Amino acid sequence: MESAALITNDAVLFGVLMLLLGLVFWTSSFKTGPVAGFYRIFPPLLLCYFLPSLLTTFGIADPDTSNLYYVASRYLLPAALVLLVVSADLPATLRLGPKALIMFFTGTLGVVVGGPLALLIASAIAPDLVTGGAGPEEVWRGMATVAGSWIGGAANQTAIREIFDVGPEVFSVWVAVDVLVANVWMAILLFMAARRTAMDKALKADVSAIDELQARAEAYEAKHARIPETKDMILIGMVAFGSVAIAHFAADLIAPAFAGMAERLHAEAAAAGIPPQGFGLIVAESLASGFFWLVAIATAIGVALSFTPARKLQAVGAMKTGSVFIYILVATVGLHMDITAIGEYWPFFLIGLLWIAIHAALMLGVAFLIRAPLFFMAVGSQANIGGAASAPVVASAFNPALAPVGALLAVVGYIVGTYAAWFCGLVMAAIAGGA
Repeated sequence: MESAALITNDAVLFGVLMLLLGLVFWTSSFKTGPVAGFYRIFPPLLLCYFLPSLLTTFGIADPDTSNLYYVASRYLLPAALVLLVVSADLPATLRLGPKALIMFFTGTLGVVVGGPLALLIASAIAPDLVTGGAGPEEVWRGMATVAGSWIGGAANQTAIREIFDVGPEVFSVWVAVDVLVANVWMAILLFMAARRTAMDKALKADVSAIDELQARAEAYEAKHARIPETKDMILIGMVAFGSVAIAHFAADLIAPAFAGMAERLHAEAAAAGIPPQGFGLIVAESLASGFFWLVAIATAIGVALSFTPARKLQAVGAMKTGSVFIYILVATVGLHMDITAIGEYWPFFLIGLLWIAIHAALMLGVAFLIRAPLFFMAVGSQANIGGAASAPVVASAFNPALAPVGALLAVVGYIVGTYAAWFCGLVMAAIAGGA
């Protein structure tokens, strides 16, 4: 099907995205004047994300017919994870303490509780809306797929869609809600990141461990930094994309094995005349995604290399190169936000906003109770809501040295996502049945 977008050539679209990124970084370097004042309110990363969305909103680009996001997420993202993690001071990262995990699982709880609560409130206000659809097209089924997406990512979403036999129409509606609400929330987190000092003060947070990690990273770079030579840049490329090749190779071997296991369990259930279910199926469905293994293996390679001389590549720009890849990914993610979809699905969009608001309130409340820094709140939330594609982005908004925390928590999200979303779906099914 031919796209009606103005730009249909990915080479042209990529050039436009790079032009937008260059414009943002050039203007954000201004130290005085109204432009400098603008960037004191809106961080550059937020603009790198928002401006590409205008291309979709005004019909200039069509993300559904472009391969740019696929390339960025499958090649540049794992390369960025390797470069950011290999440059990390992992012992210092581990010394950040348990608050990062507490905030992550609070985020998971916020999704699991927020979905049923939002559905319950909606059922009290507009019961016909909640009970609309029949069989596979029931509203709660579509919401269950959002729970999968918001606790891990697309792999978990796909698993939940299969487990609950979600119909194509309700699935497409809630995919739109998922993308719009998640992207709005990510924009809010980036906005908050630009005001982290004031918010950490309001939360009465102890940021000493984070400050120490940032200081150690900056001191290491200052001590070892030198002007990179061509050889250095080639070595950075070798480590990054050599690791990506290994991750893809391994993922192509591992994921089909779990996919085959899931198919066998489906066939056995069909032969027995029962719906597919059980712990083994949940495991197989959630681990059948090649993207999950790609991210997990790339992160593991980065962790292993951080204890070798490869960490010296930080001195010649490995972390900065990884950050460039992240910004390109941000631009391609921004293409998938089309604000015009709000008008078409506004009732479900409001339910999604209520859901994310419950998640946000719980995150902020727990952060205040345990005095967790805004960084832990933001990254813990995004490791759930956005997964591996955006948790390192939000972490990098605080400091590139903190990106590994986002990557590692995102992997945890993949692991727990299907189980948590499955439980959330069961609760929403019970609520919808009694509406």
